[in-house]
Amino acid sequence: MSSFSRRTILKSIALAAGQFALARAADEIPETSLPPVRAITKGPKFHWFAYYDKLQFDPTGRYVLGNQVDFEHRSPAADDVIRVGVIDTADGDRWQELGQSRASNWQQGCMLQWIPGKREILWNDRVEDQFVCHIQNFETGETRTIPSPIYCVSPNGTWGLTCDFRRLNDCRPGYGYAGIVDPFREELAPGEAGIWRVDLQTGTRKLIVTLADAARIPHKSGYSLGAKHWFNHLLIAPDGKRFIYLHRWRGKAEGKGFSTRMFTAAADGSDWYILDPHGKTSHFIWRDAKSVLAWAQHPSHGERFYLYHDQSTEVEVVGKDVMTENGHCSYLPGNKWILNDTYPDRERLQHPYLYEVASGRRLPLGHFHSPQNYMGEWRCDTHPRFSPDGTKVCIDSPHANGRQMYLIDIAELVGRSESAESYSTSWTTKRFCAMG
Repeated sequence: MSSFSRRTILKSIALAAGQFALARAADEIPETSLPPVRAITKGPKFHWFAYYDKLQFDPTGRYVLGNQVDFEHRSPAADDVIRVGVIDTADGDRWQELGQSRASNWQQGCMLQWIPGKREILWNDRVEDQFVCHIQNFETGETRTIPSPIYCVSPNGTWGLTCDFRRLNDCRPGYGYAGIVDPFREELAPGEAGIWRVDLQTGTRKLIVTLADAARIPHKSGYSLGAKHWFNHLLIAPDGKRFIYLHRWRGKAEGKGFSTRMFTAAADGSDWYILDPHGKTSHFIWRDAKSVLAWAQHPSHGERFYLYHDQSTEVEVVGKDVMTENGHCSYLPGNKWILNDTYPDRERLQHPYLYEVASGRRLPLGHFHSPQNYMGEWRCDTHPRFSPDGTKVCIDSPHANGRQMYLIDIAELVGRSESAESYSTSWTTKRFCAMG
């Protein structure tokens, strides 16, 4: 064997060993093993579902909800109409329109979602000078409208929570709805705005936490001059007994940013607890009725994903070596896997992935390019959502033909039978919500 051949072979071996070591260090599967991906929507219209904390799939995993629009790269205006529909993944990804909405944003759409335990779908809309919620029976098409928008739904599907979308649009554009001016926009912490509990059958609602209530609770470092307060990102616990809300404010010190406290409270708004007082809570999810996974800043390890234990100061780092970036996190059925993603990297690639809790492995689900003009308020986060049996993931991505939805088959990665068994009862007993 020539010295050249020997050097070439040794170099190849060293290169392969280095690549293997890097793969082991990142705890990732080889790129050639990425799971199958297919587009389930296409142009000329644009499609997306938005937030990762809503039920996008029906209980069978066949029908997938989505929003449809004919514009991008600007904020939705009061006169813009989006279409809401369902994709039949067992019939050529056929789109069936369900209705329309004049109350939407890019990050959370119109809160389109299945109601747990029911063959019903809900979404928000604006009728004249009021935000409302439509609830449609998927089997019959019968639709009723309640006189309140909905943010999130209880595990038993009988009640929901909502915040003030008028104030959200004023305080953090991209999460509220255009078309109705906040009547309290000149007040820093009004006592007539906050979080309402809503009966999904009658539409009656009760204000259970006010912004004035939250502002009266001292912050450890005080509120900055002129701090204006709002609520965002409501999330009901899997057992329906408590919920999370983010209390946010912006004053002179925050500039264009904001500060945040994560509260939990009983279902009637009482018995509140500041679960994260450190000012930077972002995306989060209930792991179970007592534990919350969140990207936040904590004195122990800085900005990381932490597992918080409700009504206690106990906290632990999750995914220390591989979940090192903020992302839209949720637990697959059984809590053995965390589904997550990243914001665009330097090459403008977004990376949805799975994290195996027991082993610490990170398994990539793909790398999706986000063009430069998808930034700021009208960015397109992948916001990964999973099917009821935990074998499929749906993402939003603009990497081809504008904003569209894609289905990723993860059955071989997580084990089909294990996921299906663990989800056997969770459609009616578990809810997933999130972030900031």
